[in-house]
Amino acid sequence: MPDPTPDQTPEPGPARSGTADEAGRQRLRAALLQPSRGQVVVGVLLAALGFAAITQVRTNTTDNNFAGARESDLVDVLSGLAVTSQRAQNDISRLEGTRRQLEQNKRDQTAALQAAQQQAEELSILAGLVPATGPGIRVTVTEGPRPVDVDSVLDTIEELRSAGAEAMQVNGQVRLVAQSAVESAPGGLRIDGTLLTSPYVLDVIGEPHTLQGALSLVDGPIAQFKDAGATVEVDQEKALDITAVRKPTTSQFAQPQ
Repeated sequence: MPDPTPDQTPEPGPARSGTADEAGRQRLRAALLQPSRGQVVVGVLLAALGFAAITQVRTNTTDNNFAGARESDLVDVLSGLAVTSQRAQNDISRLEGTRRQLEQNKRDQTAALQAAQQQAEELSILAGLVPATGPGIRVTVTEGPRPVDVDSVLDTIEELRSAGAEAMQVNGQVRLVAQSAVESAPGGLRIDGTLLTSPYVLDVIGEPHTLQGALSLVDGPIAQFKDAGATVEVDQEKALDITAVRKPTTSQFAQPQ
Protein backbone atom coordinates (compact mmCIF):
# COMPACT_ATOMS: atom_id res chain seq x y z
CA MET A 1 0.00 0.00 0.00
CA PRO A 2 1.63 3.21 -1.04
CA ASP A 3 2.68 5.78 1.65
CA PRO A 4 0.39 8.62 2.03
CA THR A 5 1.47 11.72 0.04
CA PRO A 6 2.86 14.38 2.32
CA ASP A 7 0.85 17.55 2.70
CA GLN A 8 2.42 20.07 0.29
CA THR A 9 0.49 23.04 1.68
CA PRO A 10 3.02 25.92 2.31
CA GLU A 11 3.71 27.02 5.87
CA PRO A 12 1.94 30.26 6.67
CA GLY A 13 4.58 31.31 9.26
CA PRO A 14 6.96 33.35 7.12
CA ALA A 15 4.18 35.20 5.36
CA ARG A 16 2.70 36.28 8.71
CA SER A 17 6.15 37.45 9.98
CA GLY A 18 6.74 39.66 6.91
CA THR A 19 3.33 41.21 7.31
CA ALA A 20 3.97 42.02 10.97
CA ASP A 21 7.30 43.70 10.18
CA GLU A 22 5.69 45.83 7.52
CA ALA A 23 2.92 46.83 9.91
CA GLY A 24 5.46 47.80 12.60
CA ARG A 25 7.37 49.98 10.18
CA GLN A 26 4.17 51.68 9.17
CA ARG A 27 3.27 52.35 12.80
CA LEU A 28 6.78 53.75 13.47
CA ARG A 29 6.58 55.97 10.42
CA ALA A 30 3.17 57.21 11.49
CA ALA A 31 4.44 57.90 15.00
CA LEU A 32 7.34 59.94 13.65
CA LEU A 33 5.34 61.86 11.09
CA GLN A 34 2.19 62.34 13.15
CA PRO A 35 3.10 61.94 16.82
CA SER A 36 0.32 61.83 19.36
CA ARG A 37 -0.02 64.39 22.19
CA GLY A 38 1.40 61.94 24.71
CA GLN A 39 4.44 61.29 22.56
CA VAL A 40 5.08 65.04 22.23
CA VAL A 41 4.88 65.52 26.01
CA VAL A 42 7.27 62.63 26.58
CA GLY A 43 9.69 64.07 24.06
CA VAL A 44 9.67 67.50 25.69
CA LEU A 45 10.26 65.98 29.12
CA LEU A 46 13.17 63.95 27.83
CA ALA A 47 14.72 67.05 26.22
CA ALA A 48 14.35 69.05 29.45
CA LEU A 49 15.89 66.20 31.44
CA GLY A 50 18.85 66.08 29.09
CA PHE A 51 19.41 69.85 29.31
CA ALA A 52 19.29 69.74 33.11
CA ALA A 53 21.79 66.89 33.15
CA ILE A 54 24.23 68.82 30.92
CA THR A 55 23.89 71.97 33.06
CA GLN A 56 24.55 70.03 36.25
CA VAL A 57 27.64 68.46 34.76
CA ARG A 58 28.99 71.87 33.73
CA THR A 59 28.22 73.33 37.17
CA ASN A 60 29.95 70.48 38.90
CA THR A 61 32.94 70.96 36.63
CA THR A 62 33.09 74.69 37.42
CA ASP A 63 32.63 74.21 41.17
CA ASN A 64 35.35 71.62 41.19
CA ASN A 65 37.99 73.91 39.63
CA PHE A 66 39.55 74.38 43.06
CA ALA A 67 38.77 70.90 44.31
CA GLY A 68 42.25 69.66 43.54
CA ALA A 69 44.08 72.86 44.51
CA ARG A 70 46.60 72.82 47.35
CA GLU A 71 45.81 74.58 50.61
CA SER A 72 48.61 77.10 50.05
CA ASP A 73 47.14 77.99 46.65
CA LEU A 74 43.73 78.54 48.18
CA VAL A 75 45.27 80.75 50.86
CA ASP A 76 47.00 82.81 48.17
CA VAL A 77 43.73 83.19 46.26
CA LEU A 78 41.86 84.30 49.38
CA SER A 79 44.66 86.72 50.29
CA GLY A 80 44.53 88.23 46.81
CA LEU A 81 40.78 88.67 47.05
CA ALA A 82 41.12 90.32 50.45
CA VAL A 83 43.77 92.74 49.17
CA THR A 84 41.65 93.60 46.12
CA SER A 85 38.58 94.15 48.30
CA GLN A 86 40.53 96.40 50.68
CA ARG A 87 41.96 98.40 47.78
CA ALA A 88 38.48 98.87 46.34
CA GLN A 89 37.17 99.97 49.75
CA ASN A 90 40.03 102.46 50.08
CA ASP A 91 39.27 103.86 46.63
CA ILE A 92 35.60 104.24 47.57
CA SER A 93 36.50 106.04 50.80
CA ARG A 94 38.90 108.35 48.95
CA LEU A 95 36.32 109.20 46.30
CA GLU A 96 33.66 109.84 48.95
CA GLY A 97 36.06 112.17 50.75
CA THR A 98 36.76 114.01 47.51
CA ARG A 99 33.03 114.34 46.86
CA ARG A 100 32.42 115.75 50.35
CA GLN A 101 35.28 118.21 49.92
CA LEU A 102 33.94 119.38 46.57
CA GLU A 103 30.47 119.81 48.03
CA GLN A 104 31.90 121.81 50.95
CA ASN A 105 33.96 123.97 48.59
CA LYS A 106 30.85 124.59 46.52
CA ARG A 107 28.89 125.64 49.62
CA ASP A 108 31.74 127.90 50.73
CA GLN A 109 31.98 129.50 47.30
CA THR A 110 28.23 130.02 47.19
CA ALA A 111 28.22 131.63 50.64
CA ALA A 112 31.20 133.83 49.73
CA LEU A 113 29.53 134.88 46.49
CA GLN A 114 26.30 135.75 48.28
CA ALA A 115 28.20 137.75 50.89
CA ALA A 116 30.13 139.59 48.18
CA GLN A 117 26.96 140.38 46.27
CA GLN A 118 25.27 141.68 49.41
CA GLN A 119 28.29 143.82 50.27
CA ALA A 120 28.42 145.18 46.73
CA GLU A 121 24.75 146.14 46.92
CA GLU A 122 25.26 147.88 50.26
CA LEU A 123 28.28 149.79 49.00
CA SER A 124 26.41 150.77 45.85
CA ILE A 125 23.63 152.24 47.97
CA LEU A 126 26.05 154.12 50.22
CA ALA A 127 27.90 155.44 47.17
CA GLY A 128 24.61 156.57 45.64
CA LEU A 129 25.10 154.51 42.49
CA VAL A 130 21.72 152.75 42.57
CA PRO A 131 18.18 153.71 43.59
CA ALA A 132 16.99 152.65 47.02
CA THR A 133 13.71 152.09 48.81
CA GLY A 134 12.73 151.56 52.43
CA PRO A 135 11.26 153.17 55.54
CA GLY A 136 12.49 156.53 56.75
CA ILE A 137 11.54 160.18 57.16
CA ARG A 138 10.81 163.11 54.89
CA VAL A 139 12.06 166.48 56.15
CA THR A 140 10.63 169.59 54.50
CA VAL A 141 12.40 172.89 55.23
CA THR A 142 10.74 176.08 53.96
CA GLU A 143 12.72 179.29 54.11
CA GLY A 144 11.45 182.27 56.08
CA PRO A 145 12.64 185.84 55.83
CA ARG A 146 16.26 184.72 55.77
CA PRO A 147 17.93 182.10 53.58
CA VAL A 148 18.62 178.68 55.05
CA ASP A 149 22.05 178.59 56.60
CA VAL A 150 24.54 176.19 54.98
CA ASP A 151 25.92 175.12 58.36
CA SER A 152 22.43 174.08 59.49
CA VAL A 153 22.08 171.93 56.36
CA LEU A 154 25.47 170.30 56.94
CA ASP A 155 24.61 169.66 60.60
CA THR A 156 21.35 168.03 59.50
CA ILE A 157 23.17 165.71 57.09
CA GLU A 158 25.78 164.72 59.71
CA GLU A 159 23.20 164.07 62.42
CA LEU A 160 21.22 161.85 60.06
CA ARG A 161 24.34 159.90 59.09
CA SER A 162 25.22 159.39 62.75
CA ALA A 163 21.67 158.12 63.37
CA GLY A 164 22.07 155.42 60.72
CA ALA A 165 20.80 157.03 57.53
CA GLU A 166 21.52 154.68 54.63
CA ALA A 167 20.43 156.81 51.69
CA MET A 168 19.47 160.48 51.25
CA GLN A 169 18.36 162.77 48.46
CA VAL A 170 17.36 166.44 48.24
CA ASN A 171 14.39 167.61 46.17
CA GLY A 172 14.49 164.30 44.29
CA GLN A 173 17.45 165.62 42.28
CA VAL A 174 20.66 165.22 44.24
CA ARG A 175 21.87 162.07 45.97
CA LEU A 176 23.80 162.90 49.13
CA VAL A 177 27.00 160.91 49.75
CA ALA A 178 30.14 161.36 51.80
CA GLN A 179 31.70 163.59 49.14
CA SER A 180 28.67 165.87 48.75
CA ALA A 181 29.36 169.59 48.89
CA VAL A 182 26.83 172.23 50.04
CA GLU A 183 27.29 175.95 49.41
CA SER A 184 25.22 179.11 49.29
CA ALA A 185 24.06 180.38 45.94
CA PRO A 186 21.83 183.20 44.71
CA GLY A 187 18.24 182.08 45.15
CA GLY A 188 18.99 178.94 47.11
CA LEU A 189 21.63 176.27 47.77
CA ARG A 190 24.07 174.63 45.41
CA ILE A 191 24.58 170.98 46.27
CA ASP A 192 27.10 169.02 44.21
CA GLY A 193 26.84 171.61 41.48
CA THR A 194 23.01 171.59 41.26
CA LEU A 195 21.07 174.71 42.26
CA LEU A 196 18.16 173.87 44.58
CA THR A 197 15.51 176.25 45.88
CA SER A 198 13.13 176.28 48.83
CA PRO A 199 11.32 174.29 49.98
CA TYR A 200 14.09 171.77 50.53
CA VAL A 201 12.72 168.24 50.77
CA LEU A 202 15.12 165.75 52.28
CA ASP A 203 14.21 162.06 51.90
CA VAL A 204 16.12 159.78 54.26
CA ILE A 205 16.01 155.96 54.49
CA GLY A 206 16.67 154.46 57.91
CA GLU A 207 14.91 153.70 61.18
CA PRO A 208 12.22 156.45 61.26
CA HIS A 209 12.01 157.00 65.02
CA THR A 210 15.80 157.16 65.45
CA LEU A 211 16.23 159.57 62.55
CA GLN A 212 13.54 161.93 63.79
CA GLY A 213 15.00 161.83 67.30
CA ALA A 214 18.40 162.89 65.98
CA LEU A 215 16.90 166.03 64.43
CA SER A 216 14.86 166.94 67.52
CA LEU A 217 17.75 167.31 69.96
CA VAL A 218 18.10 170.52 71.94
CA ASP A 219 19.95 173.01 69.74
CA GLY A 220 19.74 170.41 67.01
CA PRO A 221 19.02 170.95 63.28
CA ILE A 222 15.28 171.60 63.69
CA ALA A 223 15.94 174.22 66.36
CA GLN A 224 18.55 175.89 64.15
CA PHE A 225 16.18 176.11 61.17
CA LYS A 226 13.45 177.59 63.32
CA ASP A 227 15.82 180.15 64.83
CA ALA A 228 16.48 181.33 61.25
CA GLY A 229 12.73 181.79 60.68
CA ALA A 230 12.23 178.63 58.59
CA THR A 231 9.46 176.11 59.12
CA VAL A 232 10.29 172.39 59.43
CA GLU A 233 8.02 169.38 58.94
CA VAL A 234 9.14 165.82 59.65
CA ASP A 235 7.00 162.90 58.48
CA GLN A 236 7.75 159.29 59.18
CA GLU A 237 7.23 157.11 56.11
CA LYS A 238 6.80 153.35 55.84
CA ALA A 239 8.29 153.40 52.35
CA LEU A 240 10.39 155.99 50.57
CA ASP A 241 11.75 155.74 47.05
CA ILE A 242 15.07 157.44 46.46
CA THR A 243 15.59 157.66 42.72
CA ALA A 244 18.44 160.16 42.38
CA VAL A 245 21.76 158.47 41.61
CA ARG A 246 25.34 159.55 41.05
CA LYS A 247 27.61 158.64 38.19
CA PRO A 248 30.54 156.38 39.08
CA THR A 249 33.83 158.20 39.42
CA THR A 250 37.41 156.96 39.29
CA SER A 251 39.79 157.93 42.04
CA GLN A 252 42.78 159.89 40.77
CA PHE A 253 45.11 159.33 43.70
CA ALA A 254 43.75 156.72 46.10
CA GLN A 255 44.42 153.09 45.22
CA PRO A 256 43.24 149.95 47.07
CA GLN A 257 45.93 148.19 49.10
